[in-house]
Parts: sequence; C-alpha cells; structure tokens
Amino acid sequence: MGSLNIAATAMLAQQFNVDVISNNIANLNTTAFKRQRAEFNDLIYQTRSSVGSQSSDTGTLVVTGAQFGTGVKVGSVYRIHEQGNMLSTGNSFDLAIQGKGYFQVDMPDGTTGYTRAGSLQLSPTGSIVTPQGFAVQPGITVPNDALEVSVNASGEVQVKLPGSATTTTVGQFQLATFPNEAGLQSMGDNMLTETAASGAAVTGVPGGTGFGSILQGFLETSNVNMVNEITTMITAQRAYELASKVVQTSDEMLSSLVQTA
Repeated sequence: MGSLNIAATAMLAQQFNVDVISNNIANLNTTAFKRQRAEFNDLIYQTRSSVGSQSSDTGTLVVTGAQFGTGVKVGSVYRIHEQGNMLSTGNSFDLAIQGKGYFQVDMPDGTTGYTRAGSLQLSPTGSIVTPQGFAVQPGITVPNDALEVSVNASGEVQVKLPGSATTTTVGQFQLATFPNEAGLQSMGDNMLTETAASGAAVTGVPGGTGFGSILQGFLETSNVNMVNEITTMITAQRAYELASKVVQTSDEMLSSLVQTA
C-alpha cells in the first residue's frame, strides 16, 4: 500500500517543520534573529492514464487522466528578513540598523561575515569589535582617553577628547546589502556569509540610497512572533497526528487483508 510510504514522508516533513519552529522559539531573545519557515514540495506523481492521450480509435482524448502523488519532501528553509523591534539599551556601543543592511565583520579565516546584531564592544586596543572579538569594518579605533562616544544616523563615530570643546570623527561604519538576502548562509553566532545565491555584497554608508540608518543606544530584537509560532506548531502537530492515523489505518487494512486470505 502506497499510503504507508506517503504517510511516512508526511510525518518526516512535519517533524522537520517542528524543528524549524523550535529553533525560532529558542531564538526569541536573540538579537536581530530572523525567523525561518519550512517550505514543502510534493513528490513525483505516478500516472495511470495521461491527460490528453487518445481514449479511442476515433480520436477522443482523456480529459482528466489519473495521477496520484507519492508524498511530500522538504524543499527549503526560508529566512524572513522582516525588521525586528527597536529595544532601547542606553549603551553607547549598542547599534541597531533601521532598514536594510548588515555590519561587515573580519572573520578569523580572512573572509567577511555579515550581521545585524549590533551589540558591539571595544577591544583592549580600542577597536570596535563584536562580542567574539572580531573587528567591524572598516576598522574603527576609539582613543583610550575619549570622554564620550557618539554614532550618528550616517554611521559616523565621533568622540569628545579632553580639553576639546568639539567632537572628532574617528571613522564611519559601512553597511552591506545583497540582491537576494534569503541566499545568505547562517554560520551561527548571529553571523551570515555571502554565497553564489545571495549575490555579491553592495556596500555603502548608512542612510544612503538603499541602506538603513544607524540608531545608537538601541538593539534590534528578534522578529519571532510567539503567537504565530505556537499556532504554526499546533498545525504541524495536528498534521503529524493525521499522518500517523493514516499509518494506523493502513496497517489495520493490511491486517484485515491477511486475515481474510
């Protein structure tokens, strides 16, 4: 009976769906986390009679045909790049991107990572780095004797030094955007990397055309909606239960057949 195999594919697909939902819920408080959604595709179809084939010698055609599916498979896991809420922290080195764009980070292997998690810090040498200690491009250093650090909407980092009535600009952040954000690859630690599917990074200053602006003293929260995730999980659970019921029913039908034989 094909129903056993079909139901098994459905159970596996819904198990995967629950895994994706669980990851979303687990990252409810992860800075700038983007929720994911499982996409499913139907499997190959078996054909008993083809649509459009001749049904008689007089040239009449089969108008509907007879096909039946063999189940479902996981097609992809899609990342939803919806803006999260802005959480005020009051920390000078907490930066949120309002709009499109990613901070560029120098990774230890020489590649560039991309992140929207703006909980930045200072290294022992005064460089602005991620919590893992990776430098944020283009490599901005804050003087050790700086009395105050401010970052404007355009990403300019300005410091107030002792004995000076004005501020000094020590650098400016640059953001990166991509033709296809969904094509970025997750690496963990709130970090993404460029792939052939994402397209090449396009860089520019915050606030420029096509780029978001910087908010100092804020962090972007996760865009996970708990109510939606719970609703989706209940739906996945019900689908899993229905698939398991198909397995049970098919087993009972086979048992009746064997007993009858």
